[in-house]
Amino acid sequence: MRTNLLFLYFLFIFSSLGAITILEDTVVYKIIGDNKMRLFITYDQDKSRLKPCILFFYGGGWVKRNNNQFKDYCDYFAKKGYVCIRAEYRVTEMEKSTPFESLSDARSAIRYVRMNSYKFNIIPENIIAVGGSAGGHLAAACASTKKFDDIKDNVSISCVPNALVLFNPVIDNGPAGYGYERIGKMYKEFSPLHNLHSGMPPTTIFIGDKDKLIPVETIEYYVKAMNILGVRCDLHLYKNEGHGFFNSKKYKTVMINEMERFLLSLDL
Repeated sequence: MRTNLLFLYFLFIFSSLGAITILEDTVVYKIIGDNKMRLFITYDQDKSRLKPCILFFYGGGWVKRNNNQFKDYCDYFAKKGYVCIRAEYRVTEMEKSTPFESLSDARSAIRYVRMNSYKFNIIPENIIAVGGSAGGHLAAACASTKKFDDIKDNVSISCVPNALVLFNPVIDNGPAGYGYERIGKMYKEFSPLHNLHSGMPPTTIFIGDKDKLIPVETIEYYVKAMNILGVRCDLHLYKNEGHGFFNSKKYKTVMINEMERFLLSLDL
């Protein structure tokens, strides 16, 4: 009897999710010369309440563009009552840009969403930034670093997310970290690890123990430093998995479920 009830419960949940109409929209949040940086928005039709927002930053070493990396995440969380936004930003391959311009765009994107929260029907104090690899760096750096603002930005509007979900993030840009050959001495202002403070948002991190780009020891040090500062920082370590494992079909559902569990624990 209990098994039948559970089956009916989950059948109801998945049927309900499937019945929700999901809409998509695209807006330009920033124009640099001939380049128009876009936000890809996924949401449901319910306008009866303001909603939390999940803002995604794709990975690619600040070099490659991958606007669809978190599309499945957006489709899922939009059905669960979030407004989901995938942010485009300048990358070397397309705009001949540096990582500094990538971070500038990420900061602009968060400010734009917060400033236009009424248009998107979101709660401006409930913006969760999510990123993978270099996108994880952008999310974390928006919360930690103080520089690299676009001169056209209204800096009175905060670019600090209210929570962070980071997938094998680039968090150390120092001499022994990722991207130092491009960042150079600016790592002291650019690297999240070197700019942690007690005002950091609650964070959860996912990484494989065979990641050849992001040492697990670096992530563990980051988590320890966050905890010492009194900031919640959870670590999820996956055995025998390398960089970018969260993109695989094997782990996508697992990642979504763990991410949802984290967000629910924050009551966002």
